[in-house]
Amino acid sequence: MTPLADRLRPETLDDVVGQRHLLAPGKPLRRIIDGGNIPNMIFYGPSGVGKTTVARIIAHNSGMKLHKLNGTSAATADIREVIADTDTLDGRNGVLLYLDEIQYLNKKQQQSLLEYIENGQITLIASTTENPYFYIYNAILSRSAVFEFKTVSAEDIVPAVNRAFHVMSQDMGVKISVRKGAAEHIARSCGGDVRKSVSCAELCVLGAENNGEEITVTLEEAKELAQRSNMHYDRDGDSHYDILSALQKSIRGSDENAAIHYAARLIESGDIISLCRRLLVIAAEDIGLAYPQAIPIVKACVDSALQLGLPEARIPLANAVILLATAPKSNSAYMAINTALEDIRTTECGDIPRQLQNKHYDGEDAAVKGQFYKYPHDYPNHYVEQQYLPDPIKDRVYYKYGDNKSEQAAYAYNFKIKGK
Repeated sequence: MTPLADRLRPETLDDVVGQRHLLAPGKPLRRIIDGGNIPNMIFYGPSGVGKTTVARIIAHNSGMKLHKLNGTSAATADIREVIADTDTLDGRNGVLLYLDEIQYLNKKQQQSLLEYIENGQITLIASTTENPYFYIYNAILSRSAVFEFKTVSAEDIVPAVNRAFHVMSQDMGVKISVRKGAAEHIARSCGGDVRKSVSCAELCVLGAENNGEEITVTLEEAKELAQRSNMHYDRDGDSHYDILSALQKSIRGSDENAAIHYAARLIESGDIISLCRRLLVIAAEDIGLAYPQAIPIVKACVDSALQLGLPEARIPLANAVILLATAPKSNSAYMAINTALEDIRTTECGDIPRQLQNKHYDGEDAAVKGQFYKYPHDYPNHYVEQQYLPDPIKDRVYYKYGDNKSEQAAYAYNFKIKGK
C-alpha cells in the first residue's frame, strides 16, 4: 500500500505546506514556475519540507519528457539512458531530469550531464539535503539557480496533520477522534518535517484502540510516538556541523542558555564524542589565556563524560558548557599562532639567530666566533634583553595581550621585568 505521506502529496503549488518565501504569489521561484521557462535549478534544505513535491509539480506541468533518478541508487548507465533520450522523438521538447539527492553522485557522473545542461537538451531539477556549495560540482552550480527550502513551522504543519487524520478516517471507514493538543504536538515534535508529521499521525491511528466504530488519538499517545522525532540530525551532514557551530558561537557570545540547548541536541542524539572534541577546542580558542584553568577543567569534564557514558555523561558536559559560556573570553593565543603560521607560509623568515642554535662551535668560515647566548637565570628578574627572532622579522609582534584580568597581570609582570 502507498504510504499516506505519498498519497497526500500536493498536486499544485498552492497546496504545498510552507515555503511561502519561495512559492507565494510574486516570490522568485513562483514567478519562474508560472512563467513556464524552467531553468536548471537546485533545491536544498532538510528532509520533508517540499523539495521533491515542488520538483514533481514543475515536471508534471513542463511538457518535457520526464526522467527521475535518485543519487543514492543511480548508476552511470541510468545517466546514459537520460542522455540518449535527448535524440528521440519523445525528447523533441526537451528532457527534464529530476535528480533527487544529487550529492550522492560522484564528480564524473555529474560532469557527464554538463554538456547537455549547457546546450539546453536537458533541464536539471536537483534536490539535496546538504549544502550544494560543498557537495555539487561547481560547473553545474554555476549553470543553476539555487533555492533554499526551510523548515516548516508547526503552525503550517497542523492542517496537514488534520488532513492525514481525515483521509485515514475515510480509508478505514471509521470515525477518528483526535483529542485536544494531539495534532499540535505532532506538528511541533517532528522538527519541521511535513512527511514525518504525516507518518506520525498515521502511526497514532494504527496504534490506537479501534472498537470498529471510533478510533481515539490521545495527546499521551502522540507524545509517545513523536518523542524522538523532533530533530534533524546526521553525524556526517550539515545539521551536525550547524549544531557544533551554533554551540561554539553561543559559548563565544557568552549565552549559556543557548549553549546548553545546542549541547542538549548533541547529547540527545548520542553524539558526545563530537561535543567533547568541540569543548576542548573552545576552551583553548575562545577562553584561552583569559582563564587558563578552563583547559584542564574542561579536559577533566570530558574524561569523566567518556568514562561514564550516557546518560550520566550529560552532567560533567553540562558543567563544561556553562563554565565556558560564563568564563571571560580571549582569543589572543589563537590569533598569535595563526599570525605566526601565516608568516612561516608566506614570508622569508631567515635563519635562527646564532645564539639560539643548538651548536657550540663555529666553522672556519665564521666571521665572528662564539655563540654569545645570555642565560636569563643569571640576571636579575631572570631576564636579559637579547634577540630571539630571526633578523628579517626581529621586530614582529604576534601576541597582543587581552584586556582581561589574567592577561593584564601577565602584561604588568613583563612590563616590570623588562623595565619598559
